[in-house]
Amino acid sequence: MSKIIRAALAQMEIIPGNPEKNAAKILKYIEQAKSHNADMIFLPNYPIAGEFSGYTEGQNPFAEECREFEHEILAAADKKIRIILGDNETIKSENDPLIYVNAVGIQNQGKTFFVFNGESKIFSPLGQLVLTLPSFEESFQIFELTLEPSFSCKKIFGDSNLPNQKNPVKDQRAKIYNTLFYGTKKFLEQIKVNRVVIGVSGGIDSAIAAALYSQILGSENVLLVNMPSKFNSDTTKNLAQKLAENLGCRYEVVPIQESVDLSVNQFEKIPRLDVSGFVKENIQARDRGSRILAGIAAAFGGVFTCNANKTELTIGYATLYGDCAGFFAATADLWKFQVYDLARYMNEEIFHHEVIPQGIIDIIPSAELSEAQNVDEGKGDPLHYDYHDYLFRAFVESQKTPSDILHYYSEGNLESQIGCKSGLVKKYFPTAKEFVEDLERWWNRFRGLAVAKRLQAPPLLAICDRPFGFPESQNEIYYTREYRKLKSKLLEGNS
Repeated sequence: MSKIIRAALAQMEIIPGNPEKNAAKILKYIEQAKSHNADMIFLPNYPIAGEFSGYTEGQNPFAEECREFEHEILAAADKKIRIILGDNETIKSENDPLIYVNAVGIQNQGKTFFVFNGESKIFSPLGQLVLTLPSFEESFQIFELTLEPSFSCKKIFGDSNLPNQKNPVKDQRAKIYNTLFYGTKKFLEQIKVNRVVIGVSGGIDSAIAAALYSQILGSENVLLVNMPSKFNSDTTKNLAQKLAENLGCRYEVVPIQESVDLSVNQFEKIPRLDVSGFVKENIQARDRGSRILAGIAAAFGGVFTCNANKTELTIGYATLYGDCAGFFAATADLWKFQVYDLARYMNEEIFHHEVIPQGIIDIIPSAELSEAQNVDEGKGDPLHYDYHDYLFRAFVESQKTPSDILHYYSEGNLESQIGCKSGLVKKYFPTAKEFVEDLERWWNRFRGLAVAKRLQAPPLLAICDRPFGFPESQNEIYYTREYRKLKSKLLEGNS
């Protein structure tokens, strides 16, 4: 004898902190499900209040209203249809199919914005993926599931087409781009911003920002500003202009050397101040962010972006109130190598020709804040990105400590453990002393001043499972006894 049930899947956009809108949508879906004789309806987690509703969830009137809407929803179901939330995955037992419904939209914890991408799924009792709902869009589908004598799944109703089940998107670059595009677009819509200003240097990070926002808002709503000092080469200035031409964006050049010199001269007249080369570098970055971009954005009727990546955020390789500034950091959960991958993907699959100039992809990454960062001489940032990206990822996403790293190094398997190319450690650090000095330099930055910078950085869009933006404690930098013993042994053996 056949055992058949009808299951409705309501993949909905949840507006956190707005139970009235969410409840109205749920009630509509319940009525649709009942009209097609569904036995149960699957909803995402926290469908009334949202998963991240901030301080409102602790407010009594808000909580009471959520309870009222909950009673209305249960009354609408009228014991004729069973309501199952996204984390209550099984229908009955391990012999039944598994159904999971995810939300779409964005939700945030203040500093961190999370994208809910949909892609709700039905699995057979044997664990085989039967079907997936669309990505990044609401979808209401009803399926007839035959459970006995053998499992089958038949679509009864749907308000959207199902994606190709045989050829799902596997390119990780595509998934990152789609998440960035959708999440950033939703955030712009949420805060009602439709114009942005982007500082473009001729480097890869600002190029990705320019390409992304141009796709979202249209090139006519994106103003690109190049802000050269005496240290910026014709090479990068020309690349920035070429990028703007390729994107069709308005492009302006606002030199900063005169204003930087004015600031330096003013500061040098103040007794007992050391206006070092490092201070002069920071003056350049702050002049670009706090003065030029902020002022132009206001005059343009928009906001200006933060073009930071995760590598920079990890060790605080950015200037407070300078390149740390901006309304949103869309790419701040991408490591540097992912930024380069994304540039290639956008040229190949989004634009289908070279919009981000190849020269931007090929040139050495450099802040161009001093002669020590002269790109025409092959001088750039104080990082080996092909190694440090992976070391920092081990710190952040795998929660590895200096003790772990030193163990891997002493055992000769560090590169395989963190995922970088073989041979890089010996290439960059010929001796154990040099390796330890580099490790401690960046761990001190990661757990030191970089924490304060991250706390003051703009909100970011989460791409991985461990983004920055969650509360961090500004504790003392600490090395365990195990690390200190291993370090001593390693250096003694290599002295």
